[in-house]
Amino acid sequence: MWMGNLYYFNENLSSKNLSFQDIKELDLQDPLANQAKKFDIPEGLIYLDGNSLGAMPKSVPDYFEKEIRDGWRTGLIRSWNGKGWHNMPLTLGNRLAPMMGANEGEVLIVDSTSLNLFKMLVAALKMRPERLEVLSEKGNFPSDIHVVQGVLNNFFPETNLVLAGHTDDEIIATINDKTAVVTLTHVNYKTGEIHDMERITRKAHEHGALIIWDLAHSLGALPVDLNSCNADFAIGCTYKYLNSGHGGPAYLFVAERHLKQATNTLTGWQGHANPFSFDINYEPAETIEKFRCGSPAILSYLALEKSLDIFESINFLELRKKSQNLTQLFIELVESKCSGFGLELYSPKDPNKRGSQVSFTHPNGWEIMQALISLDVIGDFRAPNIIRFGFTPLYTSYENVWRAVDILSDILHKEIWKDPVYSVRSLVT
Repeated sequence: MWMGNLYYFNENLSSKNLSFQDIKELDLQDPLANQAKKFDIPEGLIYLDGNSLGAMPKSVPDYFEKEIRDGWRTGLIRSWNGKGWHNMPLTLGNRLAPMMGANEGEVLIVDSTSLNLFKMLVAALKMRPERLEVLSEKGNFPSDIHVVQGVLNNFFPETNLVLAGHTDDEIIATINDKTAVVTLTHVNYKTGEIHDMERITRKAHEHGALIIWDLAHSLGALPVDLNSCNADFAIGCTYKYLNSGHGGPAYLFVAERHLKQATNTLTGWQGHANPFSFDINYEPAETIEKFRCGSPAILSYLALEKSLDIFESINFLELRKKSQNLTQLFIELVESKCSGFGLELYSPKDPNKRGSQVSFTHPNGWEIMQALISLDVIGDFRAPNIIRFGFTPLYTSYENVWRAVDILSDILHKEIWKDPVYSVRSLVT
């Protein structure tokens, strides 16, 4: 029934007549099925929001307790050396690097995604001082756009932000010889559409521009190979598909060929070539550690360690295959069981152009999502009318997909979403 990169239905079995037993069989055949037991998800909860906040690895609480007691209570300041705290941004970066097609010494886990975008963008603009355009796309994550606006308004007032249409063709058509930097999110946060990293990067370089890729909605859900695409810089967070918990540290990538020329404007003491010399004059490190700034929040690194323990054994081609299967199954079941109720697919139909999420629009998207959440199906809402579902192949099952669509169908058919309690807006959506 399931072949190649995508499942297909034979002449006797279609998405319209799949049985629950068929779904159970898919879970039994799933090579990643055993990974789910490594995550602590409340009984009965269908969690389809791992693209916003990943589930907690089961090993985290005991590890936290041990490391807090040994490292903080007992070791105290000695743990900067004894526990290797000081080196964690680099040591964990080196562990993460293979997942994004990077080499040792090209990845640093530090700070937040926004701070890292600030650092990468300023570095890139200083490497292209004669050019006066930064290119992004209209549907990029607003925070990324806000950072670009802040950088230009405060430090490069003569440089303009150009926003292209959201398609690869529109982006490529907008890149020109005035473009200094192209900054894009690899997988769009609303649509789930994947940009062609290799094609866009090549076009940017043909025009002499540099490129920054935001991998927040990619890494941990699909294969990424920055060096094979000749990417210049990349950033992203670890609390989504990488399961480091709320406020988990972000990461940055700088291609080795740029390490000498690229500079860090946030010249904090831990980016110094010898921070413990306490030299009053700043001398940047020659390695990627030049992009460190202040002291790392060590406690937030502990969960990431446990998640990386899991990911280091994962075949990312299997991960991608399951991601495509889950999202395709979800779309087809929604279209089969929920037709006629105003849901419109907002994600690419082609699974090869879709990341590990599916979005639908509906005039009452907020109310529908709140009804789903109240019934223990956790997705999220993106203004103005998008209900979004993230599929994390390590712990999302085919049964989860089946049951989620059944509940969504019930909400629509019975008009459960019309209960006034679901119209109350929350601060965080």
